[in-house]
Amino acid sequence: MGCAVTKSTITAVKPAGGVSANDSPVPPPADPRLPLTMKQRFSILSSWKGIARAMESTGVTMFIKLFQENSDLLNLFTKFQSLNTQESQKDSMELAQHASIVMATLDEGLRALDRVDYFIEYLESVGRFHRNIASFKKEYFWNIEQPFLAAVQETLGDRYTANMENIYKITIHFILETIVKGFNLHDERRKSPTAIENVS
Repeated sequence: MGCAVTKSTITAVKPAGGVSANDSPVPPPADPRLPLTMKQRFSILSSWKGIARAMESTGVTMFIKLFQENSDLLNLFTKFQSLNTQESQKDSMELAQHASIVMATLDEGLRALDRVDYFIEYLESVGRFHRNIASFKKEYFWNIEQPFLAAVQETLGDRYTANMENIYKITIHFILETIVKGFNLHDERRKSPTAIENVS
């Protein structure tokens, strides 16, 4: 589930007419493409700070739960095929490294919630990247949804309220939905080369 996609540099563009953000106390409206209200977005970004402080351990917990529910997915990872017990998975440096990479991808997506264009572009590129992994199916992305939520709950403890659970469910679903869209778009573009040629 890892990704070698690097973070892009986002350059702020000054509004036309030289108007700055400080000239108006009214916050910008939420992007209609984002399934979160402004308050929900603020809540998850604040909550995510607790996950960011325990990124690797949360990721390892997520993968342990993933393999508990989908033991066949171990076959996708040549380095993990011998990790047949929770103890071996918990102690594996390779799994910890891979978990950190996946969590970094989710972290980049979450931190881009206020930059929806970049959010979509970045996560769709993650989906396209996974087209290069032999035998990988788009359904595998959805397998991470419940293990992610369970790992977040374990890390946050009492801070994982019913309200936060709902926000995390909406957010991880939107993230995975966007990744899958990128995965599918890659396939559609390969099937329709004329569509690419007509863009130029």
